[in-house]
Amino acid sequence: MSLIQGLPKDLTWNFSQVFGDKAGEGEISEADIIAAVEFSHDGEYLATGDKGGRVVLFERNRDHDSVEYRFYTEFQSHEPEFDYLKSLEIEEKINQIKWLRRKNAAHFLLTTNDKTIKLWKVHNKQFWVETGMNMFDPRGGPRDPAMITSLRVPSLHRLESRTEARMKRLYANAHAYHINSISVNSDDETFLSADDLRINLWNLSVNDQSFNIVDMKPANMEELTEVITSAQFHPTHCNIFTYSSSKGTIKLGDMRANALCDKHAKLFEEPADASAKSFFSEIISSISDVQFSHDGRYLMSRDYLTVKIWDLAMERKPISTFKVHEHLRPKLCDLYENDCIFDKFGAAWSGDDSHILTGSYNNHFRVVNRHNSTDVLLEASREAIEGPQHVLTPIKVLTAPSAKKQARNEVHVDQMEYAQKILHIAWHPSRSVVALAAVNNLYLFRQ
Repeated sequence: MSLIQGLPKDLTWNFSQVFGDKAGEGEISEADIIAAVEFSHDGEYLATGDKGGRVVLFERNRDHDSVEYRFYTEFQSHEPEFDYLKSLEIEEKINQIKWLRRKNAAHFLLTTNDKTIKLWKVHNKQFWVETGMNMFDPRGGPRDPAMITSLRVPSLHRLESRTEARMKRLYANAHAYHINSISVNSDDETFLSADDLRINLWNLSVNDQSFNIVDMKPANMEELTEVITSAQFHPTHCNIFTYSSSKGTIKLGDMRANALCDKHAKLFEEPADASAKSFFSEIISSISDVQFSHDGRYLMSRDYLTVKIWDLAMERKPISTFKVHEHLRPKLCDLYENDCIFDKFGAAWSGDDSHILTGSYNNHFRVVNRHNSTDVLLEASREAIEGPQHVLTPIKVLTAPSAKKQARNEVHVDQMEYAQKILHIAWHPSRSVVALAAVNNLYLFRQ
């Protein structure tokens, strides 16, 4: 058992670090809100993207055995644009970041906003300076030849290396709708990009041509019944990919079968419960994130209220369903009125696929052991952290109308802050370390 009585050790989490300004230090700028979080493949680096189009990279502090991160570099990935043909503003907000596997001293990563994908190279560049020349005066102008009595051979001196981010490729003009997903293939040569109705396949070295592999656009847009919400390549099989829809279905595509994979190889769909159907059923069944497990055997889907685990060998129903914030089900009407019901929560696998992580409102996040179905609800909050080794206390949500808060770790469902939400999360690929984006703050927790 852990330090907290009754809580299993695998569900006990300690505070590690937090980056960002405190909420009380002035009004939070919209541009500072974090919109993407991603660990590198080896976990040595962590990338975040915000609504201002900036990408911030952190590197692991190798002076310590524990996993602690420090600022590495920052660069402007996207700028606001305007589509004059459609009279449409294109936001600079970073929708997703994906790292490419490292092959040399440089880092390569893909970033995307609603319309444009960019390939960035980040590396340490060495700078040199010439010293010892006597042909020029201190201001850089040529000296009077009559004053020069000897010719001095210049020498080069090394300056401190600087981290430089340079755009290598620009992948544009391929999506008519907003890009929601990018995924790098296991062959390290291709990647896919998905918008509401189409999925395109790109070669990393070719930026002026892509191949359409899924097209869900009907001949008559009035017949449109569903849109693509998320897409990802299989972690080991370069021909297999998956994509989810707003109808709550997950489709598996195989590029060996057809060039255009409109006919899915597999369809994962849970039969709807007619007795539980309501006005909100279709909205809350929309899948906001779908992820292959690291071994490629399972799929994880996140809808508004639950996380589901699917076995690729069984399409008819999920093997596990975990409730994330069931206490909000009676509040669906309020959530619909304030548009929170359309929030897109992400989910993440642990490195060994034994646990899953997802976010909620009030800066809460839930960690689930999928083998024994035990879980814990925790809070990412500066106020709840008492020190660098603070052990997070499980949160208890009170639902009874007459219930009153009696402890720091209790919160009534009527007092929950819907503006404080954890939509973007990431799990270290090999260690029990998670990164959570809570508005403009980046929290790191460890076991």
